Amino acid sequence: MVEMALKHMEGNGVVQLDEERKAAMVNNLLVALVSEGETHPVINTGTLYT
Repeated sequence: MVEMALKHMEGNGVVQLDEERKAAMVNNLLVALVSEGETHPVINTGTLYT
């Protein structure tokens, strides 16, 4: 499911992700999928690179 979401977003030109950002997105999507509680949106105001 996560792989399909990444391919869909990249295929439609929505995002271009490097490997580190793909890993972060995979982690976030998997947490949301297997979580027992509700998901809450998070606004990222920073960057993965400092």
